[in-house]
Amino acid sequence: MTNPFFPEIHGKFGLGCMRFPKIGEEIDKEQVCRMVDAFLEAGFNYFDTAHGYHSGLSEPVLKECLTSRYPRDRYLLTDKLTDVYFKTEAEIRPLFESQLAACGVEYFDFYLMHAQNGRNFEQFKECKAYETAFALKAEGKIRHVGISFHDTAEVLDRILTTYPEIEVVQIQFNYVDYEDAAVDSRRVYETCVKHGKPVIVMEPIKGGTLINLPEEALKACETVGKKPAELALRFAAGFENMTMVLSGMSSLEQVRENVSFMAEAKPLDQAEQAVIAGIRESFRRLNLIPCTACRYCTDGCPMSIQIPDIFRCMNQMKQFNDWNQIRYYRQILTQDGHGKASDCLQCGLCESICPQGLEIRDLLTQAAEMFEKKED
Repeated sequence: MTNPFFPEIHGKFGLGCMRFPKIGEEIDKEQVCRMVDAFLEAGFNYFDTAHGYHSGLSEPVLKECLTSRYPRDRYLLTDKLTDVYFKTEAEIRPLFESQLAACGVEYFDFYLMHAQNGRNFEQFKECKAYETAFALKAEGKIRHVGISFHDTAEVLDRILTTYPEIEVVQIQFNYVDYEDAAVDSRRVYETCVKHGKPVIVMEPIKGGTLINLPEEALKACETVGKKPAELALRFAAGFENMTMVLSGMSSLEQVRENVSFMAEAKPLDQAEQAVIAGIRESFRRLNLIPCTACRYCTDGCPMSIQIPDIFRCMNQMKQFNDWNQIRYYRQILTQDGHGKASDCLQCGLCESICPQGLEIRDLLTQAAEMFEKKED
């Protein structure tokens, strides 16, 4: 399970800490501890978090469930610098130190400039964020500096040309997005290869979309004797420059299942590739909303609209013609202080931080028409 790019990484599979299981509004710490234990026992050691994950709770939960329970050489920890938490160069170091404290560590193995795109890259440059990260590496507080990225291949080429010291790039990559012009996964990956940068994969299962497949697609998976999650993970891991595939797992069962798939992570064979090609084409025909449920949009929504959940309902309607989604929307998603789609103030805050570049305001208008029509 030796990693070809970073020997300290065990295997090619990492635990993303953005989708921990919850009990009500609180993270289920007892289950997270069991997930951490199972992940480490399987021989893997890479954990990925960010300051804003779970509205700021991911870092301290890792302190409680991982870093306070295991010696430092048992795990690798990645954290990120996110644009909404700093506006000046002077604010970066105090933020970084607060992240170390929240996670309960003295250094990060990897530290990424978070969600880089053509817009916020200018902020990072002006605030000398990259230079600060490289200085922290020289001080021993960061082992490797990298970026996570959401934009076109041309923007990535500009960033990697400007800062050739970048050691690793984290990109959204899965078999549906591979040829999608909006995500540009293939060309972004090829840009990483051109610059000689190893790649970390995020969203290999596209926020769960590639598990909850239509019946026809599920039957196709059965013809090769594989589960949808395995095909998605192994597709992403099968490319030459992939150093790591992350999965934001939300249950102990998911951890146990996925580590079994990724123990060897063999590339897909010809029959499995054919199944993937068929599923990809079916997704193209459905024209689903490419939301990955990262939930960045919900934290700052002034009306507390559960945007990813609404989009999931819309996709379920398209995939399965499931009219129960109307009941779910009316009886669950718009209760307990959460706004309806029609409550959107059109402020655009959600669109400014959406990694997928979705036109959320227009989509919410469509959701209101779909789910809020007067009942017959």
